[in-house]
Amino acid sequence: MSTFLLNVVVRAEHTESFNTEEIVVGDDETTKKGADIGIDGIAIIANGVLVNDVEEIEELIERVGYLDVSFLFVQAETSSNFEGGKIGTFGFGVLDFFRDEPKLKRNEKVAAAAEVMQVIYAKSSKFRRGIPVCKMFYVTTGKWTDDKTLNARIETAKTDLMETGRFREVAFTPIGAAGIQKRYQESRHSRSTSFIFQKRVTVPNVPNVKEAYAGFLPWSEFRKLIMDDGGLIVKHLFFDNVRDWQGYNDVNSGIKKTLESADKVRFVLMNNGVTLIARTVIPSGDNFTIEDYQIVNGCQTSHVLYDQRDLLDDSVSIPIRLISTRDEDVTKAIIKATNWQTEITEEQLFALEEFPKTLELFFNSVQTERLYFERRSRQYESASVEKARVITFDGIIKAFAGMFLNEAHRTTKNYKLVKAKLGSEIFSKDQRLEPYYAAALAAFRVEAAFKGRRIPAKLKPARFQILMAIRILTAGYTMPSITANRMEQYCEGIVAALKDATTADATIQDAVQVVDAATGGNYDRDNIRSESFTENVIKAAKLAYDNIGASA
Repeated sequence: MSTFLLNVVVRAEHTESFNTEEIVVGDDETTKKGADIGIDGIAIIANGVLVNDVEEIEELIERVGYLDVSFLFVQAETSSNFEGGKIGTFGFGVLDFFRDEPKLKRNEKVAAAAEVMQVIYAKSSKFRRGIPVCKMFYVTTGKWTDDKTLNARIETAKTDLMETGRFREVAFTPIGAAGIQKRYQESRHSRSTSFIFQKRVTVPNVPNVKEAYAGFLPWSEFRKLIMDDGGLIVKHLFFDNVRDWQGYNDVNSGIKKTLESADKVRFVLMNNGVTLIARTVIPSGDNFTIEDYQIVNGCQTSHVLYDQRDLLDDSVSIPIRLISTRDEDVTKAIIKATNWQTEITEEQLFALEEFPKTLELFFNSVQTERLYFERRSRQYESASVEKARVITFDGIIKAFAGMFLNEAHRTTKNYKLVKAKLGSEIFSKDQRLEPYYAAALAAFRVEAAFKGRRIPAKLKPARFQILMAIRILTAGYTMPSITANRMEQYCEGIVAALKDATTADATIQDAVQVVDAATGGNYDRDNIRSESFTENVIKAAKLAYDNIGASA
């Protein structure tokens, strides 16, 4: 099995950053041979997000209220032949994955993915656009010749899956060397989109802006800006937007109501529209090509339009502002101005604009154990960086909140409450940067321990309580203010215990024992995600720390 082939295939279907290890389920030295059910990789995409555990499904439902799911399966062969037998085995393995009573033995990774699948179907009332999509990819370095016998095998696999009644669509794609090369090249380049922009005016010259346009796009052209070839919304386009998709709050429900009505033609008059900033704009008459672009205002509008796409036609037009600039100060000013009409505070703007830049520079300056803070989506995609060492925007927020704010129980179930602290308790301009690095290092070590099976999988829902326990066991429960200079010294003890892999494992095992004892044998997610469980972990960790001090 080739992880390179696996990465290339899934990258073409999912535009966000991910670690290939998150989707590998194929057998290796640590798993029993034959328990991967003939599948090398499983990627579950819900609402454009790659999900790996049940908590993420619960979080998505809480945040936006619905599910739109695709299951991706990959069998990657380094051989140069497409083999009918292996195609059949692959198809049977995917079919068995969805059985209530599977016939094939599953390794831990397959079983974990199946658990997520089962929870998704248990939430079927939340399916907004219907039941999920299933996509299978059989990959070799050979040449696909459209062989009739192989096509018959493929059709059999598709028919068997459709007959389960679990999918609205099943696709099976054979990929040879040419397809691999094409997908790889596409993944290496920034997003480029072409569209027809007829109804526009050119904005007069503005300093540090190469060119700018204002106008309207019909839905058939606008959809090209926000959707990929697979029909999915491109999440990373909204990275510079101040607010993530908020779900159907009052404002977004109003937009939805307009699009559902006979008056949807009025949408163009009732909506403030979408602002795009592109590094390159290439006009040729009415045909425009834009490269390396972001939607800096209009995230909510874009998501409602995408969600209601089955109802839309070209009677719906979207107001557009298209700006070409490479000046970051201009970009920041535009983001601030276009979002000022919404309830965004100066603190929130600072948290999303200035603090991440400062934090990124701090991470780059730390040589103790090199980690990378991904300030921009897919920032390290083309760099020769170990992906496990990259911590995302949401990842650093969760790790910090769990470890230093004692809110481990909220990092999944009530993440919206955690993210609301941006600019105040999280990413505040007066805060020390050391706690964020310490939290990232602890998260990196703990994740490696889970992957190496040095922490039992049943404790995965408690991973942020483990981070909190590590802090208490290594530095004590009582800590200075996050803004105090003494916080640097407090974090030194945490980092010292984690910077060496061997020492870190010992520290982690101590924390795991504390957390495991606090469960009282109840590993149910609802128990672990409760505030009372977090309090029990704090009490147990404080007691263990005091005992260490007494024996020293």
